[in-house]
Amino acid sequence: MKYLIVNADDFGASSGINRGILEAHRRGIVTSASLMVNMPAAGEAALLSREAPELSVGMHVNFTNEDEISVVDLSDSEACREELYRQFGRFEELMGRLPTHLDSHQNVHRRRHLLPHFLEAASQYGLPMREHSPVRYFEKFYGQWDEGDTHLE
Repeated sequence: MKYLIVNADDFGASSGINRGILEAHRRGIVTSASLMVNMPAAGEAALLSREAPELSVGMHVNFTNEDEISVVDLSDSEACREELYRQFGRFEELMGRLPTHLDSHQNVHRRRHLLPHFLEAASQYGLPMREHSPVRYFEKFYGQWDEGDTHLE
């Protein structure tokens, strides 16, 4: 049997994004969300997810803050590995469990020097990781900005 997983990234980035994801889950086709544990509304996202037990919540590893400023030197592989595992700990604090899947903000997990750390963590925790599991991933998405203009991500 085949399933369609529609994942919403950036859960926890803001209250508005959190509400939009929950609304798209309840009334739309979103089946999964990826939580950014180091963003201002991460705690709220975790609480809201308890109201939607059918929503699969994975971890959207984020190496920047709400101002898109790096919280870790992306060229420092070991520092990124430490931050990755710190975010796993934070996810468990917020959610009380492990994530259902692993991906990353701005696809930093694709970077050659960081990919081994992400694969290690995915293997250690038994998680599917975006683009490294049997699940087919389509990265191009047409959305709309508030004004209705088409946005190709």
